[in-house]
Amino acid sequence: MSNPVYLALDLPQLDAAKALASKVKAHVGGVKLGLEFFCAHGHHGVHEIAHLGLPIFLDLKLHDIPNTVAGAMQAIHVLEPAIVTVHASGGRAMMEDAKAAASNGTKVVAVTMLTSMDNRDLERTGVKGGAHDQVMRLAELAEAAGLDGIVCSGQEVGAVHRQWKDGFFVVPGLRLPGNGAGDQKRVVTPRQARDDGASVLVIGRPISRADDPVAAAIAVEATL
Repeated sequence: MSNPVYLALDLPQLDAAKALASKVKAHVGGVKLGLEFFCAHGHHGVHEIAHLGLPIFLDLKLHDIPNTVAGAMQAIHVLEPAIVTVHASGGRAMMEDAKAAASNGTKVVAVTMLTSMDNRDLERTGVKGGAHDQVMRLAELAEAAGLDGIVCSGQEVGAVHRQWKDGFFVVPGLRLPGNGAGDQKRVVTPRQARDDGASVLVIGRPISRADDPVAAAIAVEATL
């Protein structure tokens, strides 16, 4: 992949999302469409963005019983996504069925632990051990289930990469030096994540909310 940056395009207005993607498409490698976008615009919205010619990452974080997740995966075949997410906490059977139901050419990756959570948040959910331990456990489970890779923060990707040499690793929650963390708690820079083994770098607000999104995308690209 020549440019690992995927723009998180979670805007509620479809026209605004298309305009932003059009502006920066020469400086990103793909577009991430999340739950907010998909609930607002559905298949039609995904098709509209796909017409721009960029790979689509559908960040739906599917999490349900195996049969339901498999059905959902089959329902999005027509969208031809490059990447789709499921929750690793759904278990091995769910992940196996999700991968089996995915279309050829779609990478299925498992979300381990949201970058908006820290060790204290994890403890409140009843999980023992810190973020690193939880991510490593779920990465091992995702690999055993036959998935292509995982989603994790840049703070864990290096350790996961050492454990899973040929995995595909998506890292969100990235910020350039000087950017505020916002609601993210475990952040690193795009350069650090890439150096540690990230395959895809998901970047949203540092580009989408910049005064000049094109200049911001170029600035990110320049660090890589």
